[in-house]
Amino acid sequence: MGKRDNRVAYINPIAAARARGPVQNSGPTIQDYLSRPRPTWEELKEQLEKKKKGSRALADFEDKMNEKWKKELAKHREKRLGDKERDKKATDKEKDERKEKKEVCSI
Repeated sequence: MGKRDNRVAYINPIAAARARGPVQNSGPTIQDYLSRPRPTWEELKEQLEKKKKGSRALADFEDKMNEKWKKELAKHREKRLGDKERDKKATDKEKDERKEKKEVCSI
């Protein structure tokens, strides 16, 4: 029994590409891009003015979100201030307890 022949033929990728022929362009060419219709100066000014004005719906949405944010901020602020007061009371109690322990120990 003979050994199997496991050699593979090498194909030059550049030569294979040339043999296939020219590539078919898909999509617009540079010439198409350069010759595309462009807006006039007046149309461009109008577009810029529209962008500056913005949409009324967007402005309403932003106002609504600002109101919600302010309400939420106030709620969190009240919560945090309440926590600070509770913490203050707790620390005052702890100080009093320490003083009492010192007094008891020293007597």
